[in-house]
Amino acid sequence: MPSWTRVSWIVVAVAVVVGVVVGTVTWAIIGRGPSPPELRNLDWWENTVIYQIYPRSFKDTNGDGIGDLRGITSELEHFVDAGVGAIWMSPIFSSPMIDFGYDISDFYDIHYEYGTMADFEELVSRAHELGIKVLLDYVPNHASTESDYFKRSVAREPGYENYFVWADPVIDSQNNSRVPSNWISQFGGSVWEWNEIRQQYYLHQFAVEQADFNFREPAVRQEMLNIMRFWIEKGADGFRLDAIPHLFEANPNDHGGVYPDEPLTGNMFLTSDQPGYTTQEHVRDLIELYDVVYEWRDFVDRWQEDNQAETKVLLAEAYANITMTMLYYGNERGRIGAHFPFNFDFITSLSAKSNARDFVYVINRWLTYMPRGQVANWVFGNHDNNRMPSRFRTNMVDGLNGLNMMLPGVAITYQGEEIGMRDGYVSWEDTVDVSACNQGNPDNYLEYSRDPARTPYHWNNSTSAGFSTSQSTWLPVAEDYREINLQAQKEAERSHFKVYQSLTRLRKEPAVSHGDHHIQALSKNTLVLVRHIITYDTFALVFNVGTETDTVDLSTITLLAEPMTVYASSIFSRRVPGDTVPLGEVTLQPGEALVLQAPPT
Repeated sequence: MPSWTRVSWIVVAVAVVVGVVVGTVTWAIIGRGPSPPELRNLDWWENTVIYQIYPRSFKDTNGDGIGDLRGITSELEHFVDAGVGAIWMSPIFSSPMIDFGYDISDFYDIHYEYGTMADFEELVSRAHELGIKVLLDYVPNHASTESDYFKRSVAREPGYENYFVWADPVIDSQNNSRVPSNWISQFGGSVWEWNEIRQQYYLHQFAVEQADFNFREPAVRQEMLNIMRFWIEKGADGFRLDAIPHLFEANPNDHGGVYPDEPLTGNMFLTSDQPGYTTQEHVRDLIELYDVVYEWRDFVDRWQEDNQAETKVLLAEAYANITMTMLYYGNERGRIGAHFPFNFDFITSLSAKSNARDFVYVINRWLTYMPRGQVANWVFGNHDNNRMPSRFRTNMVDGLNGLNMMLPGVAITYQGEEIGMRDGYVSWEDTVDVSACNQGNPDNYLEYSRDPARTPYHWNNSTSAGFSTSQSTWLPVAEDYREINLQAQKEAERSHFKVYQSLTRLRKEPAVSHGDHHIQALSKNTLVLVRHIITYDTFALVFNVGTETDTVDLSTITLLAEPMTVYASSIFSRRVPGDTVPLGEVTLQPGEALVLQAPPT
């Protein structure tokens, strides 16, 4: 065949293919349009809302001023109303309460102030009936010095002798005895405490009464799995892994048989017994800890498979740099870790002074570093930090909850964020937090205290905000409970809680549960987050994070189309759900947020 003939046939063939494609596209446009995408079935945790309960402050049913398990059970309907899919309870295990449950004396029993094992079983059963998962705080780094583990280790009982990190005194050049290293506790002072019976120091990265387990001891590693198995078989749906950056300290075998001193940070505003005075490079984020997390994931996955059960999740508390944090998901050798490490960037990297570009940068940083195929999460507050409206501004509550609910992945709500609870005032005389008591004094204790974020929940405007029938509660009820409480917000025409409910309903829309995201700063003060997926409605959050009125142009966002209506809005906004918003300039008050619904583009 002549070459020109071959060329002609090629041209014809290409023309036919192009015609078919063009015709198909044209038919899609003028006919019935593109088919909706097939939506992947999500595992129960991948797009859920997790609500952190601080049990001591949630609901008291026996009038002792302390929250309890029956109180949580009695209010489980609140989570159904709020659109929450899982609850995570701070520690409920037997404890002397030096660190309010994070110093566990018996990992297999319920703390008596919270109730009984029967109360826990009833809570789990009722929660599961309502479709709510139950997660427990798992505290593997340390145990109370009142635990049997520690007592047996002090006595050098076989099998327990190396359960904790023990060390001999160091004899210096002047023949003086001193602590093994200059390491500083998270609560201030040396990490080393002398035990007179054993004639050695033990290590505690937190309170003196919280002795650190030795994770280089195989028996300890096995016991941690035993604890997990026990509570999974009791019905727990997973665990939040507490303080795991501290699981390992430098190995003296790698440093000539001694614990190496930390370099100094050079921070002249700190004393030698305060956290931050040294670098802590020998006491946290050691690479060995990730293998332990991977072991735990292997364990829960095997249990799930062996018992043909639903997914048991592991959520890692990881205050680390972004690279080390991402290792909790897994490593390049194929080991799988936690289902996700908590994303604390809204706590550690953003504040009331942050502008829209700061917000966009922090959000994109996590999504950029996160390994492909993993699930993101967003945390705006917890029991260790000032409450969300107190760290930012009170007029930003609805916008911040909007970001939490509309960003891809898991949304995490700390107790009270759904009604905009602020820090409560706790006087020096009422302060009970070990961090503040150890490091503070009447003039500066609030710099260290976590109590303001732990004050009782505001149910209504009755005695003790409906938290307890007692006027005396373990921490004082915040003074603004008559202004900010759940009952009042349920009865109000507009409220933070009603906005929160609309936002959790929004998560069921395909664009939010399965769609792509686009986020950008429209100006210094205003950002836009768009969630979109072909053939389904698009949703956009427009949020002025600044302190001044701002006007931005929405026509620059090509993913948006008219007609646009308000799906939800800040409680003080003049725009209400159902209002039409033109695809053009829009003016927002300081802190104002709008969630807009638009047709598919």
